[in-house]
Amino acid sequence: MSTAIQESPAKLRVTEIFYSLQGESRTVGLPTVFVRLTGCPLRCGYCDTEYAFHGGELQGIDGIIEQVARYHTRYVTVTGGEPLAQKPCLDLLRKLCDIGYDVSLETSGALDIKEVDRRVVIVMDLKTPGSGEQAKNRYDNLEHLKPSDQIKFVMCDENDYAWAKTMVVEHELARCCEILFSPSYQQLDATRLADWILADQLPVRMQVQLHKYLWGAVPGH
Repeated sequence: MSTAIQESPAKLRVTEIFYSLQGESRTVGLPTVFVRLTGCPLRCGYCDTEYAFHGGELQGIDGIIEQVARYHTRYVTVTGGEPLAQKPCLDLLRKLCDIGYDVSLETSGALDIKEVDRRVVIVMDLKTPGSGEQAKNRYDNLEHLKPSDQIKFVMCDENDYAWAKTMVVEHELARCCEILFSPSYQQLDATRLADWILADQLPVRMQVQLHKYLWGAVPGH
């Protein structure tokens, strides 16, 4: 895989770059390089990356890509925090795609996604009531999602499940792209969520955070 790129002066504030198994989404279980950008305008109650709200290190896009290239995998996930809070994130995503990586973006759904390179797989949250940030959802983002993208609901309780089910049905989200239902780790029992999905015959993918079952809530996994 070639890493030849044009020089770019743009810099991003980066919390960490690490190599692990993808814990969520369609590529779960695949070795992946994660680029975690710093900063987020949301404060979800179940957030497990509060350490990425502040600090970080300013790095050029070329330097970030050099670090990604140290690992022998085709999969790269840009995450946060909220990666789209830093505008140069769009350039990073584009350059990673130009090189030939399979790139995914994990975003809260609170910021505009329409300028994200169409080659990027967007994994976009719709924040449930239990997150405490439901009001920040940008529903116009749904218009910009591609069939290859994914919408993720993280659920804290049965009320969140009922809300998510209503959203799936009323907005016909399964016609848009793949839907992910995920229990908030150590907050909602995964078996209960699975039972609800089966009882209602919903067209969604049930997922758990594989990395947390392997390593617990440990940064860098």
